[in-house]
Amino acid sequence: MILPSSLLQNAVDSFSKLPGIGKKTALRLVLHLLKQETSEVEYFSETIAKMRREILFCNRCHNISDANICSICANSMRNQKLICVVENIRDVIAIENTQQFNGTYHVLGGIISPLDGVGPNDLQIESLVNRIQSEEIEELVFALNPNIQGDTTIYYIQKKLVGLSCKVTTIARGIAFGGELEFADEMTLAKSLANRLPIQQYVK
Repeated sequence: MILPSSLLQNAVDSFSKLPGIGKKTALRLVLHLLKQETSEVEYFSETIAKMRREILFCNRCHNISDANICSICANSMRNQKLICVVENIRDVIAIENTQQFNGTYHVLGGIISPLDGVGPNDLQIESLVNRIQSEEIEELVFALNPNIQGDTTIYYIQKKLVGLSCKVTTIARGIAFGGELEFADEMTLAKSLANRLPIQQYVK
């Protein structure tokens, strides 16, 4: 893409580094900014820069935060003895949007994936084990993606918890509501059959 200005080119190149943003989309975004007032563009850029400079990660659960302890961990109305283990911050946001979970979280920062060079020491596993021990956690809910890497991570952490009086559960897996059986993979079908429910629990 040949542009008439190096400043424009640099801006497009910067936007195109964002996930899901190609050169054409980046150009459209940059041209949109050019139509805005200078003060608005400066506010936009300063907001992004300030976020990157000042954002913190919770010392307890590793979720994003404005302070050393995030708003979820600091909320006395939540069940502090219940931890939902997730892969990343996006998962925290997704679960919070359901408004169905009232415990706390622990963000691993990834999952064990030897092919990608990610091992247990690259994740927040030791801090999780320490939390369970020091805070006398009653239940650990795994909400990791249902794949080999996710199951490997769960298995590894379970082995680290041997001897601790902490209930370990995982979110249900199966056919999505509105899905069709013929398009489901064999593993999903197998999990659906293994985790089947009585009709009175299924039909509300």
